[in-house]
Amino acid sequence: MVSTTSVSQQTSSERLIQFLEGANLHKKDFAEMIGVTLSYVYSLIDRDIAFSTRITTLERIAVVMGVEPESFPEYRLPEEPRVLDPGIEFLKQQQAALGLTNVQFLKKFSRNQRVDIVDMWRGSLPLPLDWSQLCTIASVLGVQKDEVHPYWQARLQQFLTTGGIDPLTNIGLINAMFQGVKNYLKIS
Repeated sequence: MVSTTSVSQQTSSERLIQFLEGANLHKKDFAEMIGVTLSYVYSLIDRDIAFSTRITTLERIAVVMGVEPESFPEYRLPEEPRVLDPGIEFLKQQQAALGLTNVQFLKKFSRNQRVDIVDMWRGSLPLPLDWSQLCTIASVLGVQKDEVHPYWQARLQQFLTTGGIDPLTNIGLINAMFQGVKNYLKIS
């Protein structure tokens, strides 16, 4: 085990090398998880090349590593607001309850889904509106559709309101729509 003192004295490149080796994570898989090319990962672990200062890249690296992005000296707080999504927080709690690291969790998804999940976990994307995509995430975590449905419904209501639907004048329509969804999904 590496002590906290030695971790803080390591460069970001050295920390990443140590993480990849410790997690037995192939560089190509890591590249796909953070949405970069394999050659870019090689530049990240090259001690002679300055480590990335891109906020998005650093945040994605931090999510996959399971650390705070502020632990990288190259990281600067972003100016863009973070999405605080109760549905995402619920799913992250389910992941923690299962004892899954972010790498273990991400490996359960197809390669083309991983970056979106990393972006959800880092707070730059909200809960997916696509029910199928959400159910895929929920099923990996052993979450039943009736447990995740309230979060999805709240997210869809937010989307409709943002899109210009007045929830008060359309309450009957919205209630009928969501009741129809519950019937279709066989949720009580």
